[in-house]
Amino acid sequence: MKKLIILTLVTGLLSYGVLDSAGTNSTIYPVKDWETMEAERIIAIEAKKLFQLKEFDRFLNDIGHRESSNDYTVTNKWGYMGRYQFGKSTLRGLGFKWTRKEFLNTPQFQEEAMLALLLHNKEKLQTYIDLFDGKEVNGVLITESGILAAAHLGGQGSVRRYFKNGRVFKDANGTKITSYLHKFSGYDIKLK
Repeated sequence: MKKLIILTLVTGLLSYGVLDSAGTNSTIYPVKDWETMEAERIIAIEAKKLFQLKEFDRFLNDIGHRESSNDYTVTNKWGYMGRYQFGKSTLRGLGFKWTRKEFLNTPQFQEEAMLALLLHNKEKLQTYIDLFDGKEVNGVLITESGILAAAHLGGQGSVRRYFKNGRVFKDANGTKITSYLHKFSGYDIKLK
């Protein structure tokens, strides 16, 4: 056991440049300078941001695929529109006043509306995200992304009711919010 600890310690000292490769302490190399450490920290932060952007794009792509096969121009038989299947009342509630034609012909409007809805739902459901993120409920791992996807499907109220009394909302197609809690769980989207 002691040999393993010493080997681990020496390996660590070699990797940080404190000992030379001979393992002696006759030559001590300086630990990385502050500028190098700061540059590595900044690179790590930027890499994490890039990962989260890609993860957020993957999340949006997967929701868009589930809702409309990522078709910005589609309207379903209940009048829900675009890539994310927005209703007119949701758009009005978010303060958007686009016409149906403007909304369907402008992907940027749809992306703007989706981001606004996700941010709005996160603000309203933060208590539930804080309480349940990372926990299993009825066999489903609950995460922020799953909660936000479920709220997109059934609204904030249906998510609150689910966590308060177990009531499971189904949309007009029979899709349950629990399926969205499960299907969209685990995306590292980090909305602010």
